[in-house]
Amino acid sequence: MLNEGKMDSSSSSLLAKLRGFIEEDVGSGDVTSIIVDDRLVEAEIICKEHAVIAGIEEAVALFNLLNCNAETMVRDGSVVEPDTVIMHIHGNARAVLAVERTALNLLMRMSGIATYTRKYVEMAKSVNPNVKIASTRKTAPGLRLLDKKAVALGGGYMHRLGLYDMVLIKDNHIALIGSVAKAVRLAKELHNSRYRIEVEVRSLEEAIEAVENGADVIMLDNLGVDDVAKIVEELKGRGLRDKVMIEVSGGINEENIIDYARLDVDMISIGRITHSAKAIDMSLEILI
Repeated sequence: MLNEGKMDSSSSSLLAKLRGFIEEDVGSGDVTSIIVDDRLVEAEIICKEHAVIAGIEEAVALFNLLNCNAETMVRDGSVVEPDTVIMHIHGNARAVLAVERTALNLLMRMSGIATYTRKYVEMAKSVNPNVKIASTRKTAPGLRLLDKKAVALGGGYMHRLGLYDMVLIKDNHIALIGSVAKAVRLAKELHNSRYRIEVEVRSLEEAIEAVENGADVIMLDNLGVDDVAKIVEELKGRGLRDKVMIEVSGGINEENIIDYARLDVDMISIGRITHSAKAIDMSLEILI
Protein backbone atom coordinates (compact mmCIF):
# COMPACT_ATOMS: atom_id res chain seq x y z
CA MET A 1 0.00 0.00 0.00
CA LEU A 2 2.69 2.46 1.01
CA ASN A 3 4.54 3.74 -1.99
CA GLU A 4 7.94 5.43 -1.72
CA GLY A 5 8.04 5.59 -5.48
CA LYS A 6 10.75 6.27 -8.01
CA MET A 7 9.74 8.13 -11.13
CA ASP A 8 11.93 8.26 -14.21
CA SER A 9 12.21 11.79 -15.59
CA SER A 10 13.18 10.32 -18.98
CA SER A 11 9.86 8.49 -19.37
CA SER A 12 7.88 9.49 -22.45
CA SER A 13 4.78 10.48 -20.47
CA LEU A 14 6.70 12.77 -18.13
CA LEU A 15 8.72 14.29 -20.98
CA ALA A 16 5.46 15.05 -22.77
CA LYS A 17 4.14 16.72 -19.61
CA LEU A 18 7.32 18.77 -19.23
CA ARG A 19 7.17 19.80 -22.88
CA GLY A 20 3.61 20.91 -22.27
CA PHE A 21 4.77 23.07 -19.36
CA ILE A 22 7.21 24.88 -21.66
CA GLU A 23 4.60 25.31 -24.37
CA GLU A 24 2.16 26.73 -21.83
CA ASP A 25 4.64 29.50 -21.01
CA VAL A 26 6.17 30.14 -24.43
CA GLY A 27 2.94 29.89 -26.40
CA SER A 28 3.39 31.29 -29.90
CA GLY A 29 6.82 32.62 -28.96
CA ASP A 30 8.75 34.68 -26.41
CA VAL A 31 8.16 38.22 -27.69
CA THR A 32 10.65 39.69 -25.23
CA SER A 33 13.69 37.46 -25.64
CA ILE A 34 13.89 38.06 -29.40
CA ILE A 35 15.68 41.29 -28.48
CA VAL A 36 18.55 39.13 -27.11
CA ASP A 37 21.39 38.05 -29.40
CA ASP A 38 21.14 34.45 -30.56
CA ARG A 39 24.30 33.31 -28.75
CA LEU A 40 25.55 30.74 -26.26
CA VAL A 41 25.52 31.66 -22.58
CA GLU A 42 26.38 30.20 -19.19
CA ALA A 43 23.95 30.40 -16.30
CA GLU A 44 23.52 29.02 -12.81
CA ILE A 45 20.60 28.29 -10.53
CA ILE A 46 21.03 29.38 -6.93
CA CYS A 47 19.03 28.14 -3.95
CA LYS A 48 18.75 31.09 -1.59
CA GLU A 49 17.63 29.31 1.57
CA HIS A 50 18.08 26.14 3.57
CA ALA A 51 16.22 23.39 1.71
CA VAL A 52 15.83 19.77 0.77
CA ILE A 53 16.28 19.88 -2.99
CA ALA A 54 13.74 18.25 -5.29
CA GLY A 55 13.04 18.69 -9.00
CA ILE A 56 16.64 18.48 -10.22
CA GLU A 57 15.89 15.68 -12.67
CA GLU A 58 12.88 17.50 -14.05
CA ALA A 59 14.78 20.78 -14.42
CA VAL A 60 17.56 19.04 -16.33
CA ALA A 61 15.00 17.42 -18.61
CA LEU A 62 13.34 20.80 -19.25
CA PHE A 63 16.60 22.41 -20.34
CA ASN A 64 17.51 19.37 -22.43
CA LEU A 65 14.24 19.67 -24.31
CA LEU A 66 15.49 22.99 -25.72
CA ASN A 67 19.00 21.62 -26.35
CA CYS A 68 20.62 23.21 -23.32
CA ASN A 69 23.16 21.32 -21.25
CA ALA A 70 22.50 21.28 -17.50
CA GLU A 71 25.18 20.19 -15.06
CA THR A 72 23.90 19.37 -11.59
CA MET A 73 25.85 20.37 -8.49
CA VAL A 74 23.59 18.46 -6.06
CA ARG A 75 21.29 15.47 -6.24
CA ASP A 76 17.59 15.33 -5.53
CA GLY A 77 17.13 14.82 -1.80
CA SER A 78 20.26 16.78 -0.89
CA VAL A 79 20.12 19.30 1.95
CA VAL A 80 21.65 22.65 1.01
CA GLU A 81 22.41 25.87 2.80
CA PRO A 82 21.51 29.39 1.58
CA ASP A 83 23.19 30.66 -1.61
CA THR A 84 24.14 27.20 -2.88
CA VAL A 85 24.62 26.83 -6.63
CA ILE A 86 22.62 23.72 -7.53
CA MET A 87 22.91 23.74 -11.34
CA HIS A 88 25.02 25.14 -14.18
CA ILE A 89 23.41 25.63 -17.60
CA HIS A 90 25.05 26.07 -20.99
CA GLY A 91 22.99 26.82 -24.06
CA ASN A 92 21.38 29.25 -26.43
CA ALA A 93 20.43 32.47 -24.62
CA ARG A 94 16.88 32.49 -25.89
CA ALA A 95 16.39 28.84 -24.97
CA VAL A 96 17.72 29.38 -21.45
CA LEU A 97 15.36 32.31 -20.97
CA ALA A 98 12.45 30.29 -22.37
CA VAL A 99 12.94 27.51 -19.81
CA GLU A 100 14.01 29.68 -16.86
CA ARG A 101 10.68 30.29 -15.14
CA THR A 102 9.24 26.82 -15.75
CA ALA A 103 12.35 25.12 -14.35
CA LEU A 104 12.46 27.45 -11.36
CA ASN A 105 8.75 26.96 -10.65
CA LEU A 106 9.15 23.20 -10.48
CA LEU A 107 12.34 23.34 -8.43
CA MET A 108 10.89 25.87 -6.00
CA ARG A 109 7.60 24.01 -5.56
CA MET A 110 9.06 20.51 -5.29
CA SER A 111 11.86 21.63 -2.97
CA GLY A 112 9.29 23.40 -0.79
CA ILE A 113 7.28 20.19 -0.47
CA ALA A 114 10.38 18.09 0.22
CA THR A 115 11.61 20.55 2.84
CA TYR A 116 8.26 20.77 4.61
CA THR A 117 7.88 16.99 4.53
CA ARG A 118 11.34 16.53 6.03
CA LYS A 119 10.40 18.85 8.88
CA TYR A 120 7.39 16.72 9.79
CA VAL A 121 9.34 13.49 9.37
CA GLU A 122 12.08 14.65 11.73
CA MET A 123 9.59 15.89 14.32
CA ALA A 124 7.58 12.64 14.28
CA LYS A 125 10.57 10.32 14.30
CA SER A 126 12.14 12.17 17.23
CA VAL A 127 9.55 10.45 19.43
CA ASN A 128 8.55 7.45 17.28
CA PRO A 129 11.20 6.13 14.86
CA ASN A 130 8.75 3.71 13.27
CA VAL A 131 5.94 6.10 12.36
CA LYS A 132 5.56 7.10 8.72
CA ILE A 133 4.55 10.50 7.39
CA ALA A 134 2.35 10.16 4.32
CA SER A 135 0.93 12.52 1.73
CA THR A 136 -2.67 12.69 0.55
CA ARG A 137 -4.41 13.38 -2.77
CA LYS A 138 -4.48 17.09 -1.93
CA THR A 139 -2.09 17.95 -4.74
CA ALA A 140 -2.20 20.41 -7.63
CA PRO A 141 -4.06 18.99 -10.66
CA GLY A 142 -1.53 17.85 -13.24
CA LEU A 143 1.31 17.80 -10.71
CA ARG A 144 0.33 14.75 -8.63
CA LEU A 145 3.34 12.62 -9.54
CA LEU A 146 5.80 15.47 -9.03
CA ASP A 147 4.25 16.53 -5.73
CA LYS A 148 4.34 12.92 -4.53
CA LYS A 149 7.94 12.48 -5.70
CA ALA A 150 8.90 15.56 -3.68
CA VAL A 151 7.25 14.02 -0.60
CA ALA A 152 9.32 10.86 -1.06
CA LEU A 153 12.51 12.91 -1.44
CA GLY A 154 11.67 14.60 1.85
CA GLY A 155 11.47 11.22 3.55
CA GLY A 156 7.70 10.79 3.41
CA TYR A 157 5.48 8.18 1.79
CA MET A 158 3.32 8.73 -1.25
CA HIS A 159 0.34 6.73 0.07
CA ARG A 160 -1.98 6.10 -2.87
CA LEU A 161 -1.30 7.91 -6.14
CA GLY A 162 -4.95 8.04 -7.18
CA LEU A 163 -8.30 6.31 -7.08
CA TYR A 164 -6.92 3.33 -8.99
CA ASP A 165 -4.25 1.79 -6.75
CA MET A 166 -5.94 1.27 -3.39
CA VAL A 167 -9.43 1.03 -1.87
CA LEU A 168 -10.06 3.89 0.55
CA ILE A 169 -13.60 3.85 1.88
CA LYS A 170 -14.48 7.32 3.09
CA ASP A 171 -17.46 8.82 4.89
CA ASN A 172 -19.42 9.51 1.71
CA HIS A 173 -19.00 5.90 0.55
CA ILE A 174 -20.28 4.70 3.90
CA ALA A 175 -23.22 7.13 3.78
CA LEU A 176 -24.22 5.79 0.36
CA ILE A 177 -23.77 2.12 1.23
CA GLY A 178 -25.19 2.18 4.73
CA SER A 179 -22.51 0.81 7.03
CA VAL A 180 -18.77 0.26 7.44
CA ALA A 181 -19.24 -3.51 7.53
CA LYS A 182 -21.20 -3.62 4.28
CA ALA A 183 -18.74 -1.31 2.52
CA VAL A 184 -15.75 -3.46 3.48
CA ARG A 185 -17.52 -6.68 2.50
CA LEU A 186 -18.51 -5.27 -0.90
CA ALA A 187 -14.96 -4.11 -1.57
CA LYS A 188 -13.53 -7.51 -0.65
CA GLU A 189 -16.05 -9.33 -2.82
CA LEU A 190 -15.49 -7.06 -5.82
CA HIS A 191 -11.70 -7.03 -5.70
CA ASN A 192 -10.94 -10.45 -4.21
CA SER A 193 -7.91 -9.18 -2.24
CA ARG A 194 -6.38 -7.48 -5.28
CA TYR A 195 -6.15 -4.19 -3.40
CA ARG A 196 -5.58 -3.30 0.21
CA ILE A 197 -8.66 -1.87 1.85
CA GLU A 198 -8.52 1.18 4.09
CA VAL A 199 -11.52 2.62 5.90
CA GLU A 200 -11.95 6.13 7.24
CA VAL A 201 -13.51 5.87 10.70
CA ARG A 202 -14.62 8.48 13.20
CA SER A 203 -15.51 6.45 16.27
CA LEU A 204 -14.48 3.39 18.25
CA GLU A 205 -17.53 1.52 16.98
CA GLU A 206 -16.62 2.15 13.35
CA ALA A 207 -13.00 1.18 13.99
CA ILE A 208 -13.99 -2.16 15.51
CA GLU A 209 -16.51 -2.79 12.71
CA ALA A 210 -13.86 -2.12 10.07
CA VAL A 211 -11.23 -4.39 11.63
CA GLU A 212 -13.64 -7.23 12.36
CA ASN A 213 -14.78 -7.22 8.75
CA GLY A 214 -11.27 -7.45 7.34
CA ALA A 215 -10.04 -3.93 6.66
CA ASP A 216 -6.27 -3.79 6.21
CA VAL A 217 -5.95 -0.19 7.40
CA ILE A 218 -8.14 2.13 9.42
CA MET A 219 -7.82 5.88 9.17
CA LEU A 220 -8.76 7.70 12.36
CA ASP A 221 -9.95 10.90 10.79
CA ASN A 222 -10.23 14.26 12.54
CA LEU A 223 -10.02 12.74 15.99
CA GLY A 224 -8.22 14.34 18.91
CA VAL A 225 -5.14 12.80 20.49
CA ASP A 226 -7.09 11.46 23.48
CA ASP A 227 -9.73 9.86 21.24
CA VAL A 228 -7.07 8.18 19.10
CA ALA A 229 -5.30 6.88 22.20
CA LYS A 230 -8.56 5.39 23.54
CA ILE A 231 -9.34 3.63 20.26
CA VAL A 232 -5.83 2.18 20.03
CA GLU A 233 -6.01 0.88 23.60
CA GLU A 234 -9.47 -0.61 23.04
CA LEU A 235 -8.25 -2.41 19.91
CA LYS A 236 -5.35 -3.80 21.91
CA GLY A 237 -7.70 -4.96 24.64
CA ARG A 238 -9.85 -6.79 22.09
CA GLY A 239 -6.82 -8.41 20.41
CA LEU A 240 -7.41 -6.46 17.21
CA ARG A 241 -4.48 -4.04 17.16
CA ASP A 242 -2.05 -6.40 15.43
CA LYS A 243 -4.59 -7.20 12.72
CA VAL A 244 -4.65 -3.72 11.22
CA MET A 245 -2.49 -0.75 10.34
CA ILE A 246 -3.57 2.49 11.99
CA GLU A 247 -3.36 5.81 10.20
CA VAL A 248 -4.31 9.15 11.71
CA SER A 249 -5.28 12.12 9.60
CA GLY A 250 -7.00 15.48 9.75
CA GLY A 251 -5.99 18.68 11.49
CA ILE A 252 -2.41 17.58 12.10
CA ASN A 253 0.12 20.39 12.18
CA GLU A 254 3.46 21.40 13.65
CA GLU A 255 1.87 22.09 17.03
CA ASN A 256 0.37 18.63 17.53
CA ILE A 257 2.37 16.24 15.31
CA ILE A 258 4.56 15.04 18.19
CA ASP A 259 1.51 14.28 20.35
CA TYR A 260 0.08 12.06 17.60
CA ALA A 261 3.44 10.47 16.82
CA ARG A 262 3.84 9.35 20.44
CA LEU A 263 0.79 7.12 20.06
CA ASP A 264 0.93 3.53 18.83
CA VAL A 265 0.03 4.43 15.24
CA ASP A 266 1.69 3.32 12.02
CA MET A 267 1.17 6.32 9.80
CA ILE A 268 0.25 9.99 9.93
CA SER A 269 -1.09 11.52 6.71
CA ILE A 270 -0.84 15.26 6.31
CA GLY A 271 -2.46 17.17 3.45
CA ARG A 272 -0.61 20.40 4.19
CA ILE A 273 2.77 18.98 3.14
CA THR A 274 1.59 19.29 -0.45
CA HIS A 275 -1.14 21.92 -0.43
CA SER A 276 0.47 24.41 1.96
CA ALA A 277 4.21 24.01 1.52
CA LYS A 278 6.07 27.28 1.02
CA ALA A 279 8.06 27.45 -2.22
CA ILE A 280 11.82 27.69 -1.75
CA ASP A 281 13.42 30.90 -3.01
CA MET A 282 15.66 30.27 -6.04
CA SER A 283 16.96 32.28 -8.99
CA LEU A 284 18.65 31.76 -12.33
CA GLU A 285 21.52 34.12 -13.09
CA ILE A 286 23.20 34.59 -16.47
CA LEU A 287 26.98 34.67 -16.06
CA ILE A 288 28.36 37.63 -18.01
